[in-house]
Amino acid sequence: MSMTTVLAESAAALSASTHRAPVIPGPSRTPLWAGRIVSGLAVAFLLLDAAMKVFRTAPAVEGTVQLGYPEGAVVAIGIIQLVCLALYLVPRTAVLGAILWTGYLGGAVATHVRVENPLFTHVLFPVYVALLIWGGLWLRNLRVRALFRR
Repeated sequence: MSMTTVLAESAAALSASTHRAPVIPGPSRTPLWAGRIVSGLAVAFLLLDAAMKVFRTAPAVEGTVQLGYPEGAVVAIGIIQLVCLALYLVPRTAVLGAILWTGYLGGAVATHVRVENPLFTHVLFPVYVALLIWGGLWLRNLRVRALFRR
């Protein structure tokens, strides 16, 4: 075999190997489905909350006004929630969605503290939702799990 043939075959093999997307293994079935279920619970709650705001239902408007926000902000808040939810639902942007939800829910905690709502039922409720968001993502995404390993 000539040196030119060896070099050509090596270049072809190298070229073929560099153009393939890396294979990233996914979680096993049990954590994957557990993550989908946990995430589904959070998504169901957040979708309901966002829809109530976008459609300006009476409970959503009254609750938002009681927390000190103007009535006109209800729809905008609902749209922000839907954008965060869409980002969370797309696997490529799920981490960004979770980060944005964490910020949004942090604001909800601050709002409940400001109006002096009860600790475990109101102030910490957004924390419970954030735990569902991140817990579901942790269960279904190995890269997120890797962030929390020592």
